[in-house]
Amino acid sequence: MEAKVVWLFVFVALYWSYCIFWGIKGALSARTASDYFVAGRRISLWVFILAATATSFSGWTFMGHPGLIYRDGFQYAYASFYAITIPFTGVIFLKRQWMLGKRFGFVTPGEMLSYYFRSDTIRLLVVLVALIFSIPYLGLQLRASGFLFNVLTDGMLGVEVGMWLLSIVVIIYVASGGLRAVAYVDSAQAILLAGGIVAIGVIALNAVGGWDALNERIAVLASVGPDGKAVFGKTTPDGYSSYVAIPGVIQFGAGLGTATAPVGGAWTGIMVLTYMFALMGIQSAPAFSMWAFSNHSPAPFAPQQVWASSFGIGFILMFFTAIQGIGSHFLGADTKFLAAHPELVNNVLGPLLGGKDIMESAGKQGMLVPQLINLMSDTVPWLVGLLSVCALAAMQSTGAAYMSTAGGMLTRDILKRFILPNASHKTQKLWGRIGVIIIVLAALLVATHAKDALVLLGGLAVAYGFQMWPALIAVCWWPFLTRQGVVLGLIAGLIAVTLTEKIGAQFMPWGRWPMTIHSAGWGILFNLTIAILVSAVTQNPREREHRMTFHNFLREHASLPADKRSLVPLAWIITLVWFFFGIGPGAVIGNTIFGNPNDASTWIFGMPSIWAWQLLWWALGVFMMWFLAYKMELSRVPAKEVVALHEDIGDIEFDIDVPD
Repeated sequence: MEAKVVWLFVFVALYWSYCIFWGIKGALSARTASDYFVAGRRISLWVFILAATATSFSGWTFMGHPGLIYRDGFQYAYASFYAITIPFTGVIFLKRQWMLGKRFGFVTPGEMLSYYFRSDTIRLLVVLVALIFSIPYLGLQLRASGFLFNVLTDGMLGVEVGMWLLSIVVIIYVASGGLRAVAYVDSAQAILLAGGIVAIGVIALNAVGGWDALNERIAVLASVGPDGKAVFGKTTPDGYSSYVAIPGVIQFGAGLGTATAPVGGAWTGIMVLTYMFALMGIQSAPAFSMWAFSNHSPAPFAPQQVWASSFGIGFILMFFTAIQGIGSHFLGADTKFLAAHPELVNNVLGPLLGGKDIMESAGKQGMLVPQLINLMSDTVPWLVGLLSVCALAAMQSTGAAYMSTAGGMLTRDILKRFILPNASHKTQKLWGRIGVIIIVLAALLVATHAKDALVLLGGLAVAYGFQMWPALIAVCWWPFLTRQGVVLGLIAGLIAVTLTEKIGAQFMPWGRWPMTIHSAGWGILFNLTIAILVSAVTQNPREREHRMTFHNFLREHASLPADKRSLVPLAWIITLVWFFFGIGPGAVIGNTIFGNPNDASTWIFGMPSIWAWQLLWWALGVFMMWFLAYKMELSRVPAKEVVALHEDIGDIEFDIDVPD
């Protein structure tokens, strides 16, 4: 057995021991349903900061993101801004959800929304969103785990076998320990995720030959021939290489899978913006509402959103992930570049890929990170084992949280509400554990039998999660939105997402992502429009009076101090400007503002203009998040103490059936 495989099993055994330890500890401390499902609302500051970061940035960040930067270049690297847009959702909603959870004793978002709207329909829709988010998203992570171990053990462990074996430990610690165990394991996973990405980025940069060598080779990769066509990759409508430019603001009439496919790549300014909408669905998905409820106070929210996520993970993605993706063109993964410029390639990946281009390999761009890890097999085999556990931790971090929270929603919103209303704490914990097992088995079955559609299902998941925004806007900010408006809007949004993603769009003439607008963008357009229009004609004074009990409480405890209210227009301006120029239509300026993409001698900072633009707006995005979270107090501890009316609203009866 190779040394790297031995080290792999050693580090996996140590990692699993840590997971099981917290599973046992969590089980022993979970005396009530609230203890099990939301950790007794006592998750500490640093545990939440690390756990929420790990949950937000999954194995996709570790394994998939570098591969797509390799495939599509810096136009896709705008996706790294999800280090800011994912916690942006948290800035808008988490503090207020925490306040409502403590005040009224909510354990699940279904309880919160059904109590607010006095409707069981919204409760069932929330559970549906949680399941269609959790199962395919978890299946994607589990299959990626199996694929990783298949590659790193040189086929000794089959993909399906590895996937099922690796899932057993996750089931054990999640089902036994509940959200507390998930939180403490996620804390370690956050450190492993971040450290692993940095280490692999350093390995890739060192193999390329350093920073200057990297940018010199990028200039060659982005070259355009005398015929005006990019030598490598695609050519944008403006005549630039698709590796270093986005193909415009929007492309009307274009749709993936149709005769009018996008020219020069799909990542137009409007595509980047709406793709960020989809990823914002991670923290608006029902699971994150339960993360909010589980905290002792909102104190961890701001540092997690601003410093751990926007600054820390943002820095890592903007530099080290980009280096992994783009740098691999110069390490033998790109056979076309190797054939044209062998003197510029350190062909270390070629032998690992059998001389094939990585896009011709079994895992395509998904093979990239495992092979970068494999570069250390002969020289530092223990590092292969450690980095493998980093990847495994990244892939399990998000999955574990969704397993735990989805199991809680099945128990509280289905079993306790409709089947066993008097279920004891012991019964609830039992069914919570059964729910975890059911969800994992469903995810494994999906990953096993729908493996070709798994990435598509994962893409659907985050877009579905974003459709929770209008419901959260209603309960946290805007009492105008009614039960009928939010329910019909959510249904319309889910349908619109389905019909503009590949699964539904294959039966439609417009194809996937019509007009280079992501399915999340189409979904929220229909969702919010219908929610507003229907709400306008379904206003009911008695219903509004009930909703105002929430909003009066929030205004009393969460309103800005008088001396800061003049900053509200400035906050709107900063946010809209950042979304427009940083990740929206205005990002097209970044193609050329710091130099001509076709002429490296004009690159002001010695790097492509698009990369410099991304780094500038990443820094401005960190400032925006600081301004909103701290200065505007959207994530600060409220000055007035929140007094709980109920420890657990599931233990009391309330009427939610209100005639129209």
